[in-house]
Amino acid sequence: MLLEGKVAVVTGGTRGIGLAIVKSFLRHGASVTLCGSRKETVEKALATIEDFMPGAPVRGAHPDLTDEAEVRACLDETIGAFGHLDIMVNNAGISQSTPLLSYTAEEFQKVLDLNILAVFNGCQAAAKVFSEQGSGVILNTSSVVSLYGQAAGVGYPASKFAVNGMTKSLARELGPKGIRVNAVAPGVTATDMVAALPEEMIARVSAGIPLGRPGEPEEVANVFSFLASDKASYVTGCVVSVDGGAVI
Repeated sequence: MLLEGKVAVVTGGTRGIGLAIVKSFLRHGASVTLCGSRKETVEKALATIEDFMPGAPVRGAHPDLTDEAEVRACLDETIGAFGHLDIMVNNAGISQSTPLLSYTAEEFQKVLDLNILAVFNGCQAAAKVFSEQGSGVILNTSSVVSLYGQAAGVGYPASKFAVNGMTKSLARELGPKGIRVNAVAPGVTATDMVAALPEEMIARVSAGIPLGRPGEPEEVANVFSFLASDKASYVTGCVVSVDGGAVI
């Protein structure tokens, strides 16, 4: 198994790609702390995982990711529960499509807080742990819009551009400490949000994807599992697109 004996924290792990990452990590032998924004959603995700893999080594948490003290406490509790920490996945985030002239400063800041500050807090807290032990993996969730932009909702692509910059910079800074840092940039993926779209809209979006369809969360999660594993021991500072070859 790719991740046998590893311990991971996954933020935004209650649904969609995040939940798929948690399941993939468990399937490959890792123990996981699954983080969500609310106790109720965390408990629902844990119940789903119990059905998927009864008795799996998974625990739940719902820290405020914009509060560095709560993030550090989450990692400390994970180490207390599982003995160590090897992988930090900063997956939590929000997307928007608000036109520029309708944007408020408060709305823009909300995107930056969760999509940038929370990632920074996760990276910093994990780096402190990993620096002491001389090893560790940080994985950040980006997006294909970080490469191409999008037609509205400038806060979202701006935040994901920032995630890419953080990832590449931290890979250079933390590499000498034995810490690898990479990002995964999913394209259109068959999450609940996409499933709710009209069929004709999904068809239009899929027309720009050479593989002819949205990706599945599990296909994105497979890339996270590889990058988290020792099989990717010489991979750092990368933003890996998982988008079916999408042409934006």
